[in-house]
Amino acid sequence: MSPVSIKDIARAAGVSHSTVSRALRDSPLVSPETKARIKRLAEEMGYSPSAVARGLVTRRTRTVGMVVTSIADPFVAEVMRGVEDAAHQAGYSVFLSSSRAIPEREISVVRTFRQRRVDGVIVTASRVGSLYAPLLEEIQVPVVLINNQQPGTYTYSVSMDDREGAQMAVDHLIQLGHRRIGYIGCVHREASSQAREAGYRAALEAHGISPDPRWMVYPTETEDVQNGQIGLDLLLALPSPPTAIFCYNDMTAIGVLQRCYRRGIRVPDDLSLVGFDDIAIAAYTIPPLTTVRQPKYEMGYQAMEMVLDLLEDHPVEDVLVQGTLIVRDSCQPPNT
Repeated sequence: MSPVSIKDIARAAGVSHSTVSRALRDSPLVSPETKARIKRLAEEMGYSPSAVARGLVTRRTRTVGMVVTSIADPFVAEVMRGVEDAAHQAGYSVFLSSSRAIPEREISVVRTFRQRRVDGVIVTASRVGSLYAPLLEEIQVPVVLINNQQPGTYTYSVSMDDREGAQMAVDHLIQLGHRRIGYIGCVHREASSQAREAGYRAALEAHGISPDPRWMVYPTETEDVQNGQIGLDLLLALPSPPTAIFCYNDMTAIGVLQRCYRRGIRVPDDLSLVGFDDIAIAAYTIPPLTTVRQPKYEMGYQAMEMVLDLLEDHPVEDVLVQGTLIVRDSCQPPNT
């Protein structure tokens, strides 16, 4: 008689293979009731984790490599915490390295991780994206991307719904009465910046406002704060400057706040401002920043669980997470 597998338990429980795998690992992404039911079924059916171990085709080091654009990026901290918590719970360790947003360096780091015999790789804000498909035969370990920045398809990814998040942010400004709304984008994160611009446009058009191309600026600095400073200067130089600005991310918005302070512009009295990400510092700026929260911890946790599922040869699906609008004090109705 064949040993009971996770697929058998999934069929009996009426859930996916991934849900069973997570439940048996005590993942917080599965409700306590579902966990208890799956564990009870596993015990009744005589499931043994050794059945999974026998299915492994390579020896494991129980390590995972994580590639981030920069260890100084505030967005990375919460994502990393989610990855580490899921990894620790499964008995894995995480190696960390930065790509500095350079595609060639990203691939080099991934190859180095493989030379060190990691079992899987997680990459944040990948500049390579779909190019991993032909590299998988060479790398021969699961690669999961978080917020892939390279246009095109990729098999395994955890991503934010950037378009919907941006539309939500701009709709908030329109509801306050703003009609001239600027967007400061990012040329170095093409996929997410274009998706956020699409959401920005969609919100304006839904309210009968024709987007003015001059309201959308893309400074080319590598640092987000500098892009915010330059972006504000470009938008304020227009004949009819925006009364509100939606920024690609919170660090860009912080750059806008800095420049506003230097130029004597009051936020939100003279200019309303919305960011994206909800990094920790966003709640402590002056004024506290209205922003779109990405579930950063959950994205990291799910990416690590996706790696674990792939290592156990379980089917996985891409994950698209939803953002939440966090309303603070950086927006108010226009005064003109």
